[in-house]
Amino acid sequence: MVGQLNGLAVFSLGDHMFGKPSRITATTSMGRSGIINIEREADLSGSTHNKGVLILSGYLRKKYAQEKPLTMSASLAFEQSYSGVDGDSASSTEIYALLSSLSGLPIKQSIAVTGSLNQKGEIQPIGGVNEKVEGFFNICKGRGLNGEQGVIIPIQNVKNLMLDDEVINAVRDGKFHVWAVSTIDEGLEILTGVPAGERQADGTWPEGSVNCLVDQQLRAYADVVKKQPEDNNKKDKD
Repeated sequence: MVGQLNGLAVFSLGDHMFGKPSRITATTSMGRSGIINIEREADLSGSTHNKGVLILSGYLRKKYAQEKPLTMSASLAFEQSYSGVDGDSASSTEIYALLSSLSGLPIKQSIAVTGSLNQKGEIQPIGGVNEKVEGFFNICKGRGLNGEQGVIIPIQNVKNLMLDDEVINAVRDGKFHVWAVSTIDEGLEILTGVPAGERQADGTWPEGSVNCLVDQQLRAYADVVKKQPEDNNKKDKD
């Protein structure tokens, strides 16, 4: 699916904690509104989650807006979430959804993602990694393990893994996977099956790579918005 993937949250009921996937979606279009956090607009987003969404904007500006303005309107949402959302452990999940929407590349729905993001595109560690992995594994097991399912976690959290023996055996047998990544580009390649692409000496990315497709779309947005009358730009921003 384009612009859609599985995030992971931890729920606590007294002394019992368990992981639960949440569907996160993103839509993008030309405009000047930037990233709209639907959870915040609905008063369901905590301050830490709000900060994580703002960091996404910083990452996009740093990577794709050095030679052109970032003229994009986008919205992020936790679908069918009716309680508060807080924490920044879904920030990498949200940027993957945005980049999928911009590039038009579909994301594998058999994979769930957790990890915080900084403005340089580096993945940062999160809490509850065992509960998150086991929670998604239990859902996949209930639907039938097919060897394609798994979870992407920050590489720093590998040392925190103390998974149930059933999960370990499934990973050993190739029925389930746990990928550890250190950058957004590494995660993109797992989720899309397409090379992320490294910036070349002339400032471009390899043709057909994820970053190339994202850059082309943002450049197209910038060209169209630039040609629009100023009052239309102002109306869109308002």
